[in-house]
Parts: sequence; structure tokens; C-alpha cells
Amino acid sequence: MTYTGEERGGAGRDGPWWWERRREAVLDVGLGVVSAAECALEGVQFAREAGLPVAVGVLFGLVVGATLVLRRRWPIAVVLVGIAVTPAAMGFLLSVVALYTLASSEVPRRITATLASLSMSATFVVMYLRTREGAADEPTLVISLSVFVAVALTVPPVLFGLYIGARRRLMESLQERADSLERELSLLADRAEERAEWARTEERTRIAREMHDVVAHRVSLMVVHAAALQAVAAKDPVKAARNAVLVGDMGRQALTELREMLGVLRAEAPKPAAVALAAPAGSFEDGPSLAELEALVGQSRAAGMVVELDVRGAGAGAAVAAGSGAGAGYPAEVEQTAYRVVQEALTNCHKHAPGARVVVRLAHRDGEVAMQVENGPCDGKAAEPGLPSGGNGLVGMRERVLGLGGVFVSGPTDDGGFKVSAVLPCGSRA
Repeated sequence: MTYTGEERGGAGRDGPWWWERRREAVLDVGLGVVSAAECALEGVQFAREAGLPVAVGVLFGLVVGATLVLRRRWPIAVVLVGIAVTPAAMGFLLSVVALYTLASSEVPRRITATLASLSMSATFVVMYLRTREGAADEPTLVISLSVFVAVALTVPPVLFGLYIGARRRLMESLQERADSLERELSLLADRAEERAEWARTEERTRIAREMHDVVAHRVSLMVVHAAALQAVAAKDPVKAARNAVLVGDMGRQALTELREMLGVLRAEAPKPAAVALAAPAGSFEDGPSLAELEALVGQSRAAGMVVELDVRGAGAGAAVAAGSGAGAGYPAEVEQTAYRVVQEALTNCHKHAPGARVVVRLAHRDGEVAMQVENGPCDGKAAEPGLPSGGNGLVGMRERVLGLGGVFVSGPTDDGGFKVSAVLPCGSRA
């Protein structure tokens, strides 16, 4: 592209001075040499007409023609030089190439039109004055010939220069758009990779929570039953046998839930990242629901814990208390989250509050469901089960509840116990 008075820097530049590429410099120098030779020959006739020494005319022509080398740097100045030497009948190549360069450059169009008009007018006047002496009786022919020469030496290079300049700007615009599109695609690819990594992290976190809830609760009950079995094995064989059956049932349930979870993982493993992004963060359709809350509390009672279940609210609440499963009116993710909160809270009671009385409250309200698990102080009689604690139970419950836009609160009570409360929004029940 031709520039006026400014150098262009940047990648891909290998030409000297104001030229971007070496071939441009070679072309301009070649045109300058040809133009200088033309003007030098025309300078001989100019010197004779002006009464000057031939050497002066030749030198003047060489200087004028050589200015064509500067056409990319100062196109306006080169056009003005061509206009200035028009009366001397020299610099035809200089004028044509200079007008083309001016029209294809980034010079404002009003300047291009003004200089082209001046050049056309100067060519017409000089041509008219030189031809009327030989054809004084044919003024129409002289004027027509002068107009033709003026238009032929001015209009074609200007129009061609405008076309080349517009085409060059179009190509640069397309290149800029292509570069911008490439940058946007690269940015989108990076964001897609970030979203895929975020989805994988979320899925790992969800799986970790599920496995923690399943394993921790079942194994905690197994440990409690095993401790009771050890304590009564010699004194009460019937109760020991019953506890052994419960331990076996707990183990089988834990294995069944783990197999189901691992089966889901194997089935979802081949999914591409794009599908994983479109899917929800976790599958809740096959998880536990509030309909199983009574059975969950019954397992803790079977392990020796004193648990009271208090369900409030019409419709679904009464159905849950009866164990009929009507709580399915809530979204699946709400039911599973509520179940897991109660499950983990009961597990913590087994770990940290042996022998304490526990109250599980479930309240169905308009647009939300609330749950609370509160245990009193330990009675001091029950032995510690010695269950390990990883410190992730409360964190997992909080993440589950906050992930659905709910509220989670936990902490010690005034009487030395501990309380876990959560409220989940669920909209209208079906």
C-alpha cells in the first residue's frame, strides 16, 4: 500500500528506507531510471526552445525524471512536479505513474480530484498551444485532439489507481477479518477447554460427594453394629445374630450403591467434552428421594440411636412421613440433596454423638423444603465408635445446598449438642 509521509513498520518488512519490500524499491528505481532518461531526451528540445545550453536541459530532465523514485513516499509532490514541467513537454511517464500512485494511495479523494484536474487542464492547455500553430484553420480538430490527449493521459491512470487502491483496501480488510476470526476461534477454543476442565472438576467433585455420602453412612452404621455385636456376642446370641444380619445388609447395600455409581461412570466415560458440557452437573434420576427418609431413619434406630422424625406440611409431607413416596413432587435434585443432607447429618451423629437423642425435622413450605437434624449432648454411657473423620461432611452438605441456591447453617447448640439446618428452593410441587 502507498503511504504519504509516514513509514510503515511491522512484520514482513525487508525493503530499504520507505519501501516495505525490496521488489518495490527495485520497481521504483527502475521507473525512475526510465523516467530520467525520457526527461533527459525531452530536455534537449526544451533547452533549444528556451535558448539554454543542452547540458542544462539534460541535467534538468534527469533531476525531474528521477523524482519518480519518491512516488510512494511523497505522491503529491511528484504529481506537482509533473504538473510543473508540463509546459516544457516532458515527463509523460512521470505524470502517468504519479497520478496512478496518488489515486491508489490513502490521500483524501478531494486532493486527488484537484490535482488530477490541474494535470488535465495543464495538459490540455499545453497541447492546445502546441497544435494550434500547425492547424490554425481547424480549431475544432485542435480542441478535440487536446481534450483527447488530456483525458488519455489523466483519466485512465487515475481510474486504475482508484481501482487498485480500493482492491488493496478490500484485501487488507478481509485479511484483518480473517485474523480477527482466527483470534476469536482461538479464544473460543481456550474457553471451551476451560469449560470442559471446569465440567470435569465439577463432575469429580460430585462423584466424590456421592461416594463419601454412600460409603461414610453405610460403613458408619456397619461399625456401630459391629461394636454392638462385639458387646453382646457372649451375653445375648440372638441379638448378636440380629446385629450380624444388619451388618451384612448394610455391606450389601453399600456394595450395591457403589456398583450402581461405578456403572454410571463407565457408561458416561466415552462422552466427549461437548456433550458433558451440555449435560447437567450430575444425574439425579436414579438417586435417593425423600420417600426413603423413613427407611434411612429406621437404619439409625436399628443401630441403637434414638431418632425422632418430625415431618410438617400438607400433601407431600404427610406422604413422606408414611413412606409412600409422594415426595416425588419435588425436582429430583432437590429430593436427593435433602436426603443426602439428612444422611450425612445422621452419620455425624453416629461418629461424634453416641447415645445422644436426635431429632430430624422436615418442613414442606410453598416453594421450598426445609430440613434440620439436631442432636443433644452425649449421655456418656455409649462407647465411642472410633470412626475416622475426614472433615468433608459439612463441606459437602454446604456445597450441595448452595449449588441449588439454598441456605445452609450448622453449629453447636446451647445445650451442648449440634444442629444442621438447610433450606432448598424447589418451586411449586407437581
